[in-house]
Amino acid sequence: MPLAPLGSLPDSARLWVFAAERPLTPGEADALLATVDGFLSVWAAHGHPLTSARELRESRFLFIAVDEAAAGASGCSIDALVREIRGLEGRLGLALVDHGPVVYRDGGAIRRVPREEFAALADGGQVTPETIVFDNTISRLAALRGGQWELPASAAWHGRAFF
Repeated sequence: MPLAPLGSLPDSARLWVFAAERPLTPGEADALLATVDGFLSVWAAHGHPLTSARELRESRFLFIAVDEAAAGASGCSIDALVREIRGLEGRLGLALVDHGPVVYRDGGAIRRVPREEFAALADGGQVTPETIVFDNTISRLAALRGGQWELPASAAWHGRAFF
């Protein structure tokens, strides 16, 4: 199934966010997108092609979405997606699948730290409820479009967990 632009999928589209541990080089970004495009072009659930889209932001956040109106992603098809992304981790030498770390803006930079380190930063006042965080647990395009991905920590799960 040909890829659709992310903007053309409905708000109800299912979404996965993969955050690289560091910014990708242009060559790494090209390799990642070429691999993802190849996978998504044949991605299917129980023999039904999936209408999907992808986008790379900030050279480190990979969004993959699927319009489940025609055919929904099954457990097996989601497992296949995660296996593909894990394979990319090995080829690129960086983590993409791990949702444990906290990703946030530190001035103009994006930082990715273990939760324990973020908690220590919160305890020390280096990050606050106003610190901009990335909620990579969102699962629908509506959340991305509605400003629930990049937001102050107080408005995300981070506020409850750390403040």
